[in-house]
This record gives sequence, structure tokens and C-alpha cells, in this order.
Amino acid sequence: MTLNLCVLTPNRIVWDSEVKEIILSTNSGQIGILSNHASIATAVDIGILRIRVNEQWLTMALMGGFARIGNNEITILVNDAEKGSDIDPQEAQQTLEIAEANLNKAKGKREIIEANLTLRRARTRVEAINMIS
Repeated sequence: MTLNLCVLTPNRIVWDSEVKEIILSTNSGQIGILSNHASIATAVDIGILRIRVNEQWLTMALMGGFARIGNNEITILVNDAEKGSDIDPQEAQQTLEIAEANLNKAKGKREIIEANLTLRRARTRVEAINMIS
């Protein structure tokens, strides 16, 4: 059996096809989803979505949102998403280094919170590249 996975951002459809299994980063930890999974709705954290198509695993960096799972259909609506294979490794590494430097320079509560969020996003993009097998 397969699942129909649809990953959407406000601007585009990032993924819309059948998959065998996914591992999703939620606000309460990672969950694995196979066919006939119980119906749930969950918040999606900034993190990696792992997708198994046949015997191959693919990665996607997700930037927070929501997911609905039911009747072998998974709909994930996120602020932004990038396939690991579409991310430029050099650009992602530079963005991570800039985000780390900006966090070290951040002053005040709001600036620190924003810098931490930017750093989490940058780390997720680098992690999506490094997980590609």
C-alpha cells in the first residue's frame, strides 16, 4: 500500500505523489507514518521530512506548519519547504555561518529570538543536504 503525500507552501506545491513511508518532525518529536496510519492533525516543527519512495529515501527541509494524516493521505502545509537535492551546499553552509555570527551579535530578547529562529532554519537546510544518501 502507498500513501499520497502533498507538501504545500503558500506559494507552491513542493511534492504531490505517492510514497511508501515518511518520517515527519512535529513539535512533540518525530513520527513515522505508514499506510493505514490513524487519523491525526499535528503541528510541524522546523526540521527534516524524510520520504521513502520505493527503496530510496529523500529529504526535505520544512520550516514549520501543520500536517493532516488520514485515509492514506498526508497533507503538509508549511511556511516554506526545500527538497534536500535542490539546496546548494555552499550557499547553505554560508547561510549557517552568517546565522551563527548574527546570534553571537544579537542584543535584546527579540533580536535573540529572531536570530535563534534563523539559525534553526539554516541548520535544517544543511541537515537536509547531509542526510541525502
